[in-house]
Amino acid sequence: MPSSYGPHWLRRIARAAAVPAAAAVVLAAVTAVPARAAAQLPVNYDFIAGATATALAPDTPPPGADNWSCRPSAAHPDPVILVHGTLANMDDNWQAASPLLANSGYCVYAFNYGGATPTSLIQGTGDIAASAAQLAAFVDTVLASTGAAKVDLVGHSQGGMMPRYYIDDLGGAAKVNDLVALAPSNYGTTLDGLTKLVTLLGVAGQVNGPLSSVCAACVEQEQGSAFLAGLNAVPTVAGVRYTVIETADDEVVTPYRNAFLPAAVNVTNITVQHQCALDGSDHLEIAADPVALADMLNALDPAAPVTVPCLVVLPLTGPVGPVPSL
Repeated sequence: MPSSYGPHWLRRIARAAAVPAAAAVVLAAVTAVPARAAAQLPVNYDFIAGATATALAPDTPPPGADNWSCRPSAAHPDPVILVHGTLANMDDNWQAASPLLANSGYCVYAFNYGGATPTSLIQGTGDIAASAAQLAAFVDTVLASTGAAKVDLVGHSQGGMMPRYYIDDLGGAAKVNDLVALAPSNYGTTLDGLTKLVTLLGVAGQVNGPLSSVCAACVEQEQGSAFLAGLNAVPTVAGVRYTVIETADDEVVTPYRNAFLPAAVNVTNITVQHQCALDGSDHLEIAADPVALADMLNALDPAAPVTVPCLVVLPLTGPVGPVPSL
């Protein structure tokens, strides 16, 4: 309950209790769930530790997420939907971002997509267009639950790229204000040159055929794929703000600049090392990196910026020493 509800408010409630209509209004005010978490949730900035601790609970929302009683505040009117990456799930991918967003007063939601079943440990392997349709359905569920007009999307890896298909081709442009992407595969990956090598050797078909049967999204995220060629024919649309946050030490999206979108008035591309040379985050750790997550908060609410910290962050295992308050 907001701190402004003091004794004078309680006296007003007592007087209103005699009037049924007024009492109903008061009851609704008293029982409403505020967007800000009642208590500060722990934020796990160590990606591997967070993922390991939650590995056997793929269908459990991360801390702070999927509170279906949450109502967005005036300060943060857009619910935030977290979109995990390939081979990840909603729980292991968001042990840092989800509680941080909830602590910052957002209504936060997460879901699984692209898995054999919604409860499978490994998600994000299915056809990307089909996964975008799952995102579309989840966005509609969140909008109906919260009464919001639009959502913001925060995605990691495939989860930062796939929403662009939803925005471009499935009506998402009318329902999304911000897309914040952590190390997205926007222009695909060479996997440190591996895809180029198999092409030069003439065995791309022999590799991609079996791979596609178990991970269609993996093949679709290769640099130069037909899927990405179609997606990138129109990289962005008006009315949506795009923020890409990438690490120069990305070993999955290679070259790392493939994460970035073409320059436009509604596009911001950020390399974390340009802000903090001490930051050694890799592809996975960037989803829990306090430097990158400060950028995420600033992208979602540029009118109330937080200070972007600079501290040593190691690949996979996170920051060395305490993280300044965000």
